[in-house]
Amino acid sequence: MRSTIYYLLISILFFNISCKSEDLDTIISNSEYAADKENLDVTGLPILNFKAQLPKMPTSLEYVIDIDQWDIPNNNTNAVKTTSNLQAAIDWAHENNYTKVVLPEGEYLVGEDVNEIYQGGIEIHGDTEFVFSEGAILKIDTNNKWNYCVISLNGDNIIIRDGIIKGDRDTHVYVPRDSDGSKSHDEGHGICVWNTSNQVLIKNMELHNLTGDGSLVLDSNDVTFVNNNIYNNRRQGISIVGGKRIEIRDNEIHHIKGTSPEFGIDIEGAGRIDENILIQNNYFHHNAGGDIVNTSGKNVYILDNTLEQGEGSSYVDAPIVSWHKTHNIIARNSITMNSDSVNGRLGYIQYSNGGDKGHNRATYVHDNVCNNCGMYMYKSSDADIRRNKFLGYFMAFIDFENVVLIDNLVTYSKEHTNLRFCWSYRFNNVTGFANGNYLEDELQEIPLSETKPHTLQCVIDGW
Repeated sequence: MRSTIYYLLISILFFNISCKSEDLDTIISNSEYAADKENLDVTGLPILNFKAQLPKMPTSLEYVIDIDQWDIPNNNTNAVKTTSNLQAAIDWAHENNYTKVVLPEGEYLVGEDVNEIYQGGIEIHGDTEFVFSEGAILKIDTNNKWNYCVISLNGDNIIIRDGIIKGDRDTHVYVPRDSDGSKSHDEGHGICVWNTSNQVLIKNMELHNLTGDGSLVLDSNDVTFVNNNIYNNRRQGISIVGGKRIEIRDNEIHHIKGTSPEFGIDIEGAGRIDENILIQNNYFHHNAGGDIVNTSGKNVYILDNTLEQGEGSSYVDAPIVSWHKTHNIIARNSITMNSDSVNGRLGYIQYSNGGDKGHNRATYVHDNVCNNCGMYMYKSSDADIRRNKFLGYFMAFIDFENVVLIDNLVTYSKEHTNLRFCWSYRFNNVTGFANGNYLEDELQEIPLSETKPHTLQCVIDGW
């Protein structure tokens, strides 16, 4: 994931060869993504064919927790007592069929010693809408555990909304792990969507200062995040580790930094199934690793997001990263970089495993604007790249089969204005189709074909 390719990408001027439109049809029909051809919208993107199921409460019974009756501290003190008594109130409400449970104003310090590596917080049952009153905060007590969940979900049909969850990253005690001496402590989460909890909505929450992630989704389906502010967490904004029909919309995810991978959203199933994921209309900024990384997801839509490096920040990796044999539809995003990562200024990079080039479906990259950045794909196959603007950097493909390049624009790098085409379009052993692509205001004839791999002379020369 950290592989540096900045100095491996090289290019040259090359001659004009016209491509016929029938060549495109042949390439698409022969490629592994032919099945998508019948399911495209008017812009040429695969039609979004899933929607996360939202929670449905069986009743409308509401209970406002009586903190005096349950003797619950709400002044940021006595974590053990607060945890025990608050949990008792939540359990009682569930047992008595209340489906809307309201937490009154106050700062609730929670945390209990469960085992050597896990610090427990509050558990929310299925068929519950857990609502924070204005000014209500749940905060994990300072601890030395590798793992914790301020809130963990146990059951289906759960809503968490309108509150603040705060971690202990500023006071956490990073005790070395016995097995290897590591002090990562990267599993402290604000909301844990696990135990196969399904039909979950997390809305209008502020999740910050966690030692790990704002939220962890583990083996759960139909999970929706909307209008949340997730920031200043050490590992991730949201980690998806096994999930189907996940929607992440209209959130601000920022200032993620502290322990690798440091992404806004990380889709990383580790052998689990991740599929049908929508990431749309989010604002990412100041995330150290990058903004979105997909290592395992299938049918992942990354649409209409704003991704900015942010003043005074730097990327280790790239704003958008995908790995070999993931399925990605990346469209209408605005991406801005200010300086180089280890990969240079690449707004999107598709990593390869270095082996089989095959993809189960194409990668679609349409109508994105990359400010001061470009894109690079290598040692893979099947990509549909259309109507993008790569302003001030390059578009590059190496050891790649079946790339379709239509109506893209690349402009000169301010640092490399003398290199012209050599800097802007790069190919090494690439087959496919190209038409209507521009360098500045000049139409470029790029000699890609279905059968004869194209390599720039500068690659041969080692320029």
